[in-house]
Amino acid sequence: MGQDYQSTVVITGASSGVGLYAAKALANRGWHVVMACRNLPKAGSAAQSVGMPPDSYTIMPLDLASLGGVRLFVQTFRESRKSLDALVCNAAIYMPLLKEPLRSIEGYELTVTTNHLSHFLLCNLMLEDLKQSTAEDRRLVILGTVTHNPDELGGKIPPRPDLGDLQGLAEGFKEPISMIDGKKFEPVKAYKDSKVCNVLTMRELHRRYHQLTGITFSSLYPGCVADTPLFRNHYPLFQKIFPWFQKNITGGYVSQELAGERVAAVVADPEYRQSGAYWSWGNRQKKNGQSFVQKVSPQARDDEKGDRMWELSNKLVGLAT
Repeated sequence: MGQDYQSTVVITGASSGVGLYAAKALANRGWHVVMACRNLPKAGSAAQSVGMPPDSYTIMPLDLASLGGVRLFVQTFRESRKSLDALVCNAAIYMPLLKEPLRSIEGYELTVTTNHLSHFLLCNLMLEDLKQSTAEDRRLVILGTVTHNPDELGGKIPPRPDLGDLQGLAEGFKEPISMIDGKKFEPVKAYKDSKVCNVLTMRELHRRYHQLTGITFSSLYPGCVADTPLFRNHYPLFQKIFPWFQKNITGGYVSQELAGERVAAVVADPEYRQSGAYWSWGNRQKKNGQSFVQKVSPQARDDEKGDRMWELSNKLVGLAT
């Protein structure tokens, strides 16, 4: 790439946690970062607090709690006339203490809307922008989590994710349906199910578009970032104990800064140009710190389920022709 070309990356949820530190790490690598966030003043303060140079980022409003918010963001981005060389779907909500489901404007359960459906729509719309980039190496990265995978220690804690036969999506996902499998609302399972869908989405994007476009589609689990704002809706005691447990008992703890560096590497470094890969550093961080391509959970590698999830999600977000 010539010296005069500055690569541009869009990162969702870049105002805190891993997203913020990924933004910082990419800005340090010379990228221009579009921080796609709901709270613009918070994003501005956050960028300043980690020392991002003012000309290294642009803040644009993105509300993932509604599909309309996604469409508005894409419109705003296109009006800015920026190229798009990478998209990072990082934002997620986790609300383990909810008794009743919250709903998006469209009437869909909020956790799956924010984490899966809105990102699904964003990926599909911004695929066009990635295709138009003149950069030779374009990437779309979706954040994963160990909790999507019951084959892993961190994924064995109940409730386990289970998309069932996607009955909830098939029936429209509106009141009274709140879960992808059509069963009773469980907030922790809603989060895990949404993360399975994230991995399925990445794999479907790879299957459908990698050969046609040359775009690299991948996911990563950057390690257990136990003190991330993702846990802000959990019990205060959990927020205190969990980081300690991960640091001292499991050895799985990773700082927000290191996790952000890992995201930036998967976005920018040549060794991560493998499409369809799910990158991990393992649950025991102290071994050698090397990344490897990890096998995803049985559900997340079920191509038939992925295909059906894609068609049903297409309908729900209004992309089906």
